Amino acid sequence: MRLSVLTFLLSLCVGTGCAFAQEAPLRVAIVGLEHGHVSGFLKQFPKQHEVQLVGIVDDDQALSHRYAQEFHLDSSMFFPQLEAMIAARHPQALLVYTSIGKHRQVIEAAAQHGLSVMVEKPLTMSLEDALAIRRAAREHHIQVLVNYETTWYASNKAAYDEAAKGSLGDLRRIVVHDGHEGPKEINVPPEFLKWLEDPEQNGDGALYDFGCYGADLVTWLMHGESPLSVTAVTQTDKPQLYPRVADESTIILRYPKAQAVLMGSWNWPFSRKDMEVYGATGYAITVGADKLRLRTKGQQQETESLSPPLTPPNDGSLQYLAAVLQGTLKPNGDLTSLETNVVVMQILDAARQSSREGRTIKLAPLPK
Repeated sequence: MRLSVLTFLLSLCVGTGCAFAQEAPLRVAIVGLEHGHVSGFLKQFPKQHEVQLVGIVDDDQALSHRYAQEFHLDSSMFFPQLEAMIAARHPQALLVYTSIGKHRQVIEAAAQHGLSVMVEKPLTMSLEDALAIRRAAREHHIQVLVNYETTWYASNKAAYDEAAKGSLGDLRRIVVHDGHEGPKEINVPPEFLKWLEDPEQNGDGALYDFGCYGADLVTWLMHGESPLSVTAVTQTDKPQLYPRVADESTIILRYPKAQAVLMGSWNWPFSRKDMEVYGATGYAITVGADKLRLRTKGQQQETESLSPPLTPPNDGSLQYLAAVLQGTLKPNGDLTSLETNVVVMQILDAARQSSREGRTIKLAPLPK
């Protein structure tokens, strides 16, 4: 009996793992619409095939209606409660866009269902929460990942690669600048602003909102090492706009043979996310998302070049998430991994304590 062409090709794929045998899209659901970054993700979905959006959870009916209208989403996708959505839509993973203060609650609920989670930065509010999240992830064998815009900057990967191959020598100093003019000044949506300026839901304004980027990058460059100490200074330069949280922050991290300075601010004249990495024999300075200034030993002047583009699946959050859950990529100590981000929370928690108490906080390595 002759096989049809389709049957033959399918049988060939089984035997050879041919390229056109595609994985089924990962079924994901969004939890929360109060984080303004969710708009960017909703714009991505029609343009890629790694994931399929199957449900959205938010108990604010007006907000749900607004997003349904803006992105032409069927009203049947929206649910007021997580449990009801999971029962009806059977997602394989959750994308969390709640306030930071709700992350632990959502992750622990997802773990009970064996659902992996990707949250918007930072991981949570405190080291205590981060360790509880890690316990839940280990107990229920789920992935917990943290998304940062700067993870997908080719310039950061290029700087990391220069350090990794030794062209900068032993790292001595890392300086990271992150922030913008302020959430009110750039007109973030009201539901986003509401929790950004609430210390119970955001940690402490710019300290958490933008200090987390630097803490993530430095922990990655330092291969997951906790700093010996954290010293932080915060202030509110615009109390008429942000009376309850800091709009200016500086964090100093001390390592055995290096220092890092993280400057997160709602007071920059323009939006910026850039990093300077200095070693004993050279430096690498990122310029935006895709350029690198570099000078190493023996060079008379620095060069500036376009960074090599990131390669799939490490070139975007949804591609990365799909690869992790399909088992083709392991998040071992990278910018998105849970282990890296537990250290990030150790840093942020100590920074908040340092700024409140006016003293340096000494740290010990975290238990594995």
